[in-house]
Formats: sequence, structure tokens, C-alpha cells
Amino acid sequence: MLSPQQLFARLDALGLAHRSVEHAPVFTVEEAKAHRGELPGHHIKNLFLRNKKEEMWLVVALEDRLIDLKRLGDVLGAGRLSFGSPDRLRRTLGVEPGSVTPFAVINDGERRVTLVLDRALRDGGPINAHPLTNTMTTAIGFADLTRFFEATGHSPRWLDFPL
Repeated sequence: MLSPQQLFARLDALGLAHRSVEHAPVFTVEEAKAHRGELPGHHIKNLFLRNKKEEMWLVVALEDRLIDLKRLGDVLGAGRLSFGSPDRLRRTLGVEPGSVTPFAVINDGERRVTLVLDRALRDGGPINAHPLTNTMTTAIGFADLTRFFEATGHSPRWLDFPL
């Protein structure tokens, strides 16, 4: 599993522009709002989900979106969704609870996780996400983030939230 510095090196190798700031650890959207300062662009929340068939999803949406897990499960054809355990999160995406991020797909070499993105992320400024740790926030443009997903073999599924 990669460290933030290894992630940054990979972004640099791909020619993807990014900028990071350090801050106190944050575990919730409310804490992130209090500690991030004036970072322009989209701020997100990330849900690591699973179903009874052991299928997994990483859902990335604008931070203030309401997400109905029952409705989301229906839209995804996944059935009943629940949050993945901390152990499953560590094994699959290589991050700790509170550090879930779209960048974590870099650690999913087996491509077991389906990436689901809020269509609204396409509009506006950069996307701000944890770089595999909740003590930093990294800003990356939409086009560069899309190139990152392609490089990891994760083609996102786009949804309009709220569902």
C-alpha cells in the first residue's frame, strides 16, 4: 500500500498537477470544514460500501450531498448496501477509516472496488481529497483526476446525486 509521498510521485510521473496542504486529522465533513481553511474547489465525502455478495463500491460525492443507501443500492443494482469494515477498507484500499479518498483506488490493484462519482464533480474548480491520509488535503483538477483513474484501471460510474 502506498504512502502519500508515493502517491505524489505517481501523480508527478503521470504529469498530473496537484497541490497539498497539511492540517489536523479530520474524520468527518464537519471537522474538514473547520480545519481546511479557504481551499477553492469541490470538497467531497467518500463512502466505502459493500453488499452481501462481497461486492464493493467507493462512492465520491460533494460533501453536502444526502445519500440514501437504500436508493443507492437500487440504482447500482447492488441490493442492500452497508459500510465496509475498517479491516476490509485497509485490505482493499490501504487506508484507515477517516482517510477514505478517491486516490485510494491506486491500492486496489485487483480492481475489486467499483468507483462511483457524483456527476457534479465535473463542474467547477479542483477536487479536494485526502492523499491517503486524513492529515492532508490534495487539490487536483477534474481532467487530471480522470487521467489518474484511467491509469489505475478504474473507470468511474457517474450518478446524479441526490438520487
